[in-house]
Amino acid sequence: MDRSVVTQKIIEAKVKKGMKWADIAKAIGESKEWVTAGCLGQMTFTKAQAEAAGKLFDLTDEEMAWLQIVPYKGSLPTAVPTDPLIYRWYEIVSVYGTTIKELIHEEFGDGIMSAIDFSMDIQREPDPKGDRVQVVLSGKYLSYKTY
Repeated sequence: MDRSVVTQKIIEAKVKKGMKWADIAKAIGESKEWVTAGCLGQMTFTKAQAEAAGKLFDLTDEEMAWLQIVPYKGSLPTAVPTDPLIYRWYEIVSVYGTTIKELIHEEFGDGIMSAIDFSMDIQREPDPKGDRVQVVLSGKYLSYKTY
């Protein structure tokens, strides 16, 4: 067994039980964005979070233990994503990445936006021309140090 087996079991249980990520997140006690990432194998759960997930998804003790192991993050199946939605994020970074980098450096200096000290919020934004997806990413600024 490995983490991917547990992820697959979680997805199967979610579908079988007709669950929503927001409801799962409420039961686990964190944001829907973070819990979804954790259930999909990208975050490390605490013992309490793993036990809450275990109750929701009927996980064994071994499967709950896998949720508490630091995963291999960023594990897309291909270098360039082929899923249309994920590819559009790749496209956004390809087109606007240099702009984002330039504007962050101009405002903050030489550094990065953390994906560790980070939050994300995804909401539906009603629009008469067709609903929009609003994604807010917030990461701590970390400057490079001299040594």
